Amino acid sequence: MQQEPDFVQNLRQEFGDGWRWVERCIVLAYAAAAGLCVVGFTMVAEKAFDWFMHIYHSQGGWAVLVWTPCLTAAIVWATRRWAPGAAGSGIPQVMAAQETALNDLQRSRFVSLWLSACKIALAGLGFLAGLSIGREGPSVQVAAGVMHHAKRWFGPRSGITSHALLVAGGAAGIAAAFNAPLAGIVFAIEELSRKLESRASGLIIAAIVLAGLMGVSAFGNLNYFGRIQVPSLNWHALLPGICVALSCGVLGGLFAKLMAASLTGAPERLNRLRAQYPIRFAAAGGLLIAVIGLSTSGATFGAGSEEVKHMLAGEAELPALYVTLKFIATWLSAWVGVPGGIFAPSLSIGAGVGHNVSLMLGSDIAPALIAMGMAAFLAAVTQAPLTAFIIVMEMVDGHSMVLSLMAAAMLASLVSRMIARPLYETLANYMLSQVQSAAPTPAEQAVQKPAASS
Repeated sequence: MQQEPDFVQNLRQEFGDGWRWVERCIVLAYAAAAGLCVVGFTMVAEKAFDWFMHIYHSQGGWAVLVWTPCLTAAIVWATRRWAPGAAGSGIPQVMAAQETALNDLQRSRFVSLWLSACKIALAGLGFLAGLSIGREGPSVQVAAGVMHHAKRWFGPRSGITSHALLVAGGAAGIAAAFNAPLAGIVFAIEELSRKLESRASGLIIAAIVLAGLMGVSAFGNLNYFGRIQVPSLNWHALLPGICVALSCGVLGGLFAKLMAASLTGAPERLNRLRAQYPIRFAAAGGLLIAVIGLSTSGATFGAGSEEVKHMLAGEAELPALYVTLKFIATWLSAWVGVPGGIFAPSLSIGAGVGHNVSLMLGSDIAPALIAMGMAAFLAAVTQAPLTAFIIVMEMVDGHSMVLSLMAAAMLASLVSRMIARPLYETLANYMLSQVQSAAPTPAEQAVQKPAASS
C-alpha cells in the first residue's frame, strides 16, 4: 500500500534544500525578463508599423513600391549575414533546439540571446516594411532564447533541464504576446513538448504565468480584440458554422502544405532561384507584397489585427478577395526569408473566411462566425486545435462560445491533417537535418575533441 504523505517531513525536505529555491528564483527572474522582452518587442512592432502606415499614406501610397522591396531585401541580407537562425517564425527553431543530440553550439543556432535580440530588431524592420507577418511566433523564439540562457546557472544534477527551459520560454512568449497565460500553458503541452516534465511542471507553469503578467502590467488586463457580443447560438448556426470550419480546414491545410514546400527548399525552379539569388528574390517578393497592399487599400499590410477588430465590430470594408490576397501576402512574406510569424495573419485570414460566410448566407451571427473562422484557420495551419481555440477564446472573451470554438478548431484541424503534414514539426525536422548534415565549424570541432579524448 502507498503511504500517506508525511507533511512535516516533506516540509523539512522542501525548505531544507536552499539551492533548489535559488534555482527557482533564477528561473522566475528569467521568466520575468523574457516577458519584458516580449513586451518590448510588442512596442517595437507596433511603433514600426505605425511608421510604415505614415509612409503608406504619404505620396498617395506609391512610395511603398520602392520602400517595401528595398527594405525587404535589406532584412534578408542582414538575416543571412548575421543571424540565419532568426529567419522565419521561430517556433520550429524552438522545437528543433529540444533535440537532445545537439551540442551547445549547434543549439545556439536556434536559440540564444543574440538571436533573440536579432529577432526583435529584424522582425521590427519587417513591420516597418509593411510585410504580412505576426509577432507571436517570433515572441516564442525571443522568450525561449532568454529563458535558455538561465541554463548556465544550473549544474548537471539540477532538475531543471534545457528542455524544460525551452518549453517554459516558448510558452511564456505566447502568454505574453497574446496576453493569454492559459493559451501559453496549452501551447507548451500541445505544440512544444507534447508533455510536461513532472519534476518541473509546476515551475514551468509559474514561469509562463509570470511572463504573462509582464504583458498585463504593461498593457492592462484587456482582451486582444475586445469583448464580442454574441447572440444565442441555435441550430440555425450549424450550417454556417460547418461551412466556416470546412473552408478554413481546406484553406489552412493548403497554406501549411504550401509553406512546408516553400521553406524546405523543394526542388522547384522558383526555390532554385531563391537559393541562387536570395536578395533579388526578396526584393521581388517585397514588390509583389506592396502591389497586393496597394490593390487592397492597405488591408493586407501588417499582421491584420486592425482588420479583425473592424470585422468583429461590423465596420469592415474589405475587398472581395481579401482572404485570397492576404493568404498570398503572408505566404510571400514567409517565403522570402524574413523573420516573422504567421499566427496573427492566420487569425485575420480565418476572420475573413467567417466574415465572407456571414455575408453569403445572410447570417445575423457574424461575430461568432468570425471568431470561429479565426480558431479554425489557426488550428488548420498549426494542427494544434486546443491552442487555437483557447487563444481565440481569451482574445475575444468568448467563454460563451467555448463549444463552438472547440468544434470549429477540431473539425478544421482534422480536415487539414488529410491535406498536409504538421507545419512546425516539418520545418523543425528540416532545420535539424540541415544542421546535422553540415560540416562542423571549428568551434564545434574544438568542443567535440575533448569529449572524444575523454
